[in-house]
Amino acid sequence: MQFSRRDIGKMALGAPLVMAMARPVQLNVASGVPLSVQTYSFRELLNTPGDMVDKMISAMQALGLTECELFEPTIQPPSLSVSAPWASLGPGHTSQASLYGGMPTGPRRTPAEIAAREAVRDWRLKAPIDYFVALRRRFERAGIKVFAYNFLLKDDCTDAEVVQGFEATRALGAGIMTASTTLTMAKRTIPFAERYRIIVAMHGHSNLSDPNQFATPESFVQALEMSPFYGVNLDIGHFSASGFDPVPFIEAHHDRITNLHIKDRKNNDGQNVPFGSGDTPIKPVLRLDKEKKYGLRCTIEYEYAGAGTAVEEVAKCLDYVRAALI
Repeated sequence: MQFSRRDIGKMALGAPLVMAMARPVQLNVASGVPLSVQTYSFRELLNTPGDMVDKMISAMQALGLTECELFEPTIQPPSLSVSAPWASLGPGHTSQASLYGGMPTGPRRTPAEIAAREAVRDWRLKAPIDYFVALRRRFERAGIKVFAYNFLLKDDCTDAEVVQGFEATRALGAGIMTASTTLTMAKRTIPFAERYRIIVAMHGHSNLSDPNQFATPESFVQALEMSPFYGVNLDIGHFSASGFDPVPFIEAHHDRITNLHIKDRKNNDGQNVPFGSGDTPIKPVLRLDKEKKYGLRCTIEYEYAGAGTAVEEVAKCLDYVRAALI
């Protein structure tokens, strides 16, 4: 798809409005800082009886949360999600392949991994849009807004899969697609984002060895320069563990940040740990959001090896965040 300079100008003028529409309409905490949850935090529920959506809704209601970033594998058929590599790893695991991966790529894949990847592709291309519309209604009836769809936007995605990701995002009522992807894939996705006028927010990890990955401040800036419909889903745990301070980055780019992933990690690519026991500057980030009135969603992502259930551990994370905002 080709765009004229005039087309790009119109999109650039509309981008602030698009980003403003992605902001929370209502704040659900007295501090003025909106709190939400990444449903990846509830991944252990995939291995328990019952419908996953019902279980996630019950968990969020118990936690008093009214917004979520919906992790794609938590709404896939159980046969796909339970067998995914990330689902069998403990919450404390920090391997880049396990976090949001679920779809191994590259020449060294095993036959089982190739079959699993093709099964995901097949589901994506066959899942009717009505399925996502029905999911949206289920969450809405429970008083929960799906503000972002975390679509696994990998380099081996076909164009048809990318289209399905945008169609699903729209059907879910989310104005944002968050994506753990690469710079190469980001360039390829530009026409789709601009056609659908949906924000794609790049999520980074702590892989500094591969220049094609989102990890450094410069890599995120490259994405922001690609399209007015690109934003950043800044994971302050990974960013800090990579050796970067999220505070000045947020100050400089808050108008292009869709949401923050709140987690705690040790420096030097260290482990995920309970909130308050790592090196991530969680409190300075929260206070910045509050004092500057940025209104950035702070999305809890439970990823450490907790002693309790997912609901209990997310509750602990929320307690820490709320106490920090007093």
